[in-house]
Amino acid sequence: MVYKNSSKFLNLSRLIVLILAFNIGNSSYLQATEHYNFDEWVAHISQLAINKGISKETISSSFSEISMNKRVIELDQKQPEFTLTLNKYLSNATPQSRVKKGKNLYIEHKEILKKIRNKYGVQSRFILSLWGIETNFGKYTGSFNVIQSLTTLSHNLRRRQFFTDELMNALQIIDEGHITSDEMMGSWAGAMGQNQFMPSSFLNYATDFDNDGKKDIWSTLDDVFASSSNYLKSSGWNPSETWGREVIVTNTIDESLVTTSAKKINVKLHISEWSELGVRNVDKTSLPDVNISGYLVYPEGPLGRKYIVYENFKTLMKWNRSLFFGIAVGTLSDMIEYY
Repeated sequence: MVYKNSSKFLNLSRLIVLILAFNIGNSSYLQATEHYNFDEWVAHISQLAINKGISKETISSSFSEISMNKRVIELDQKQPEFTLTLNKYLSNATPQSRVKKGKNLYIEHKEILKKIRNKYGVQSRFILSLWGIETNFGKYTGSFNVIQSLTTLSHNLRRRQFFTDELMNALQIIDEGHITSDEMMGSWAGAMGQNQFMPSSFLNYATDFDNDGKKDIWSTLDDVFASSSNYLKSSGWNPSETWGREVIVTNTIDESLVTTSAKKINVKLHISEWSELGVRNVDKTSLPDVNISGYLVYPEGPLGRKYIVYENFKTLMKWNRSLFFGIAVGTLSDMIEYY
């Protein structure tokens, strides 16, 4: 088991020596705010895993040939600033090629998607949209070994506790037999499979829909679709509503009523109330006369595009806390079904 971008491996015998050299009965011997070399850190997290009940076989297979991945640190430290406009973001996320492929895949997998929708109550078009935007329908799922990435990130001090917790979750997934350590591939940050679940999301929402004994979000589409549906349902999805719609505003609306940040979507009014304030469909017709409430969102401020979004949009925010992301998922879902 050899990982990419490796320069120095910690072999099994070395790992055992390091664990025994420390006070392995006390998991706090390395403080989260202190600096230790990579070998010492691997010994520490190996003991943490043992304390959490992870088998020695899983620890051995996961760490016997582990090394720090410098590329992961580079990507973590040099994440590009978000500079795309919403129009450019939507252009990248919802190209006609993706819409066409989504439509074709909807037809190809119609029967299993119907079964999953009947169980979870999440419209299939949203599952396809998430699948398309996250990994281009499973084509790009990540080339990093998740254990190596999470071990590297947990050694780093920037978000040590978060990534250490996710590493323990990843080891539990391996220990439960869903996948092997060398097959657990994903993004540099540890997001895995065709729906890019972090290990904690996997443990909370991944589903063995085909009943083969494994929750496989890497190669089993039944499990991929069901896991995404379970995530949304468990997060509050309402099957009787959609996500929202683009609108125009004909009057000046008090800025206190408007959402401009994904961190604060909390001013909710009935559609009729938004209509009274001058909110209209993009073709200038009146908003529908329906018993539903929503939020007025300006993702780029008062001069940009505007949307009325519903509770399901807030559920999408739990998947990825970005207004652009939520709008892209909703837009692509509409295009897959209606375009």
